Amino acid sequence: MSELLQANWPIFLVALLIGIAVAWFVFVATRRTRVETTKGDTLDEGADRAARNQALIDAPPAVRKESVPVPPAVPEGLAGVGAAVAAAVEDEQLEHAAAAATHTVQEESADDLTRIKGVGPKLVELLKSLDVTQFEQIAAWSDADIDRIDAQLGRFEGRIRRDNWVEQARLLAEDDMAAYEGKFGKL
Repeated sequence: MSELLQANWPIFLVALLIGIAVAWFVFVATRRTRVETTKGDTLDEGADRAARNQALIDAPPAVRKESVPVPPAVPEGLAGVGAAVAAAVEDEQLEHAAAAATHTVQEESADDLTRIKGVGPKLVELLKSLDVTQFEQIAAWSDADIDRIDAQLGRFEGRIRRDNWVEQARLLAEDDMAAYEGKFGKL
């Protein structure tokens, strides 16, 4: 058998290659899987209007509305208490609305505190949280006020006296830019 193989090895090699090619064609080349769908995206152009609108309606809101507090449920045995609870919730809502309106008015009349040298955006936010929004307020600070506010400034403690905020605020409140620029430099 080895003599037969030695004499005819090129024929056996060609037969083997033809066998591999036929097997590949039978098992691989004829097995083409195609996935075809007819379903399109509901937001595609040309899609049914009702489907597009429903998809937009079902989408989560882009902006969440502030939730309104709902009064707690009243047990059946406490007749008449529901009105008192509802009145208390309504009073709380009115107080919340009044505080928001006051905050808006304060923001409208607020001065640009960053004009004071040494006060940046983070300090402005911190001062706003302490209800300090105007130059007149800072200009009217006494030593006790400075100590009280300075203790609440955290890592910015000591800046009020070091940067002389009170005098800067007084000059800015009086709109005396010549004196301000003469003492503290240009804005």
